[in-house]
Amino acid sequence: MVAVRAILITGVSRPLGARFARSIADRDDLDVIGIDVLPPKFDIGRARYVRADIRNAAIGRLIFGSQVETVVHLGMTASPDGSSSRSMMKEINVIGTMQLLAACQTSTSVRRLIVRSSADVYGASPRDPARFTEEMTARTPLRPGFGQDAQEIESYVDGLARRRPDITVTVLRFADLMGAQVDSALARYLALPVVPTPMGYDARLQFLHPSDAVAALEVMARSDLPGTFNVAAPDVITLRQALAVLDRPALPVPDRLALSVALVGRRTGQVDMTPDRIDAITYGRCMDTSRFADATGFVPQYSSRAALEDFAAQLRPGRFRVPRIGDVGGWLATTLRQPEHAGRKGPVPKHSGDSRG
Repeated sequence: MVAVRAILITGVSRPLGARFARSIADRDDLDVIGIDVLPPKFDIGRARYVRADIRNAAIGRLIFGSQVETVVHLGMTASPDGSSSRSMMKEINVIGTMQLLAACQTSTSVRRLIVRSSADVYGASPRDPARFTEEMTARTPLRPGFGQDAQEIESYVDGLARRRPDITVTVLRFADLMGAQVDSALARYLALPVVPTPMGYDARLQFLHPSDAVAALEVMARSDLPGTFNVAAPDVITLRQALAVLDRPALPVPDRLALSVALVGRRTGQVDMTPDRIDAITYGRCMDTSRFADATGFVPQYSSRAALEDFAAQLRPGRFRVPRIGDVGGWLATTLRQPEHAGRKGPVPKHSGDSRG
């Protein structure tokens, strides 16, 4: 194992960053530095928090001053809070990553870079293969969103790997995180008391439990293994099966109404389903994880189904009586007929269940 004096982790105010920082900080041979613009909301253990913005050139001075040898970049944003923050999401994801990579490039101490990416780089379309391997690319142009950001981030990371071949650069394409306490656009969608689903489709879904994500990051932090790897539970579960596990009834919605229903969800604050996310729950997306397993021997402790069951255990019962399902359908029809005036919102249905998971 390569001795590491200091490891810097971005995004420690978020659950995954905090969990990884807390886990890796248990090693006595590491000085773990967690950075973010906001103080951690979760326990980071023995790691020390430094308030820093990766969009600022000062990140280079922090890396130099602490003689950081390993950088783990988890500070990307996948789910902005509302449409007004999408430009900020792009700035954090792309501009922030560019600034961090520039600091790594000029550093004399950095020897290892690990970047969290996403299965979103593969997009989702009816032309997709059964499983994406790392050499494959999206079959259709990516819609604006996290997948497009992740694709751009990976291109800059590849550039750094070419310019600094002495740095071990690893990209981990994570499947959607799923498990207890996970809060994401997909989790909030699946936790709706009645779930609008694309009519005529039953998407195949693949998940990664947060504890397995942390374990995968730990494997990379202890090794010098360059390259790009898909990381997910190897099994898949369909959208209908997932809703059965969660005890959520489906409300099939025609394709032409999908975006309008998503707009209703955004207006009411229920869930933010952007066009790229609608594609994902329509066509599904699965990855081949054999490269990572062969290279590291890594075996996730949670299957996709087990990760979903862990998430389901925290939810309130979501099953409705048939009349209530009809009420929701009527509400959607009424709301979709309303003209779109600035600031005007449709009526919010009264329901039970936990929409935020």
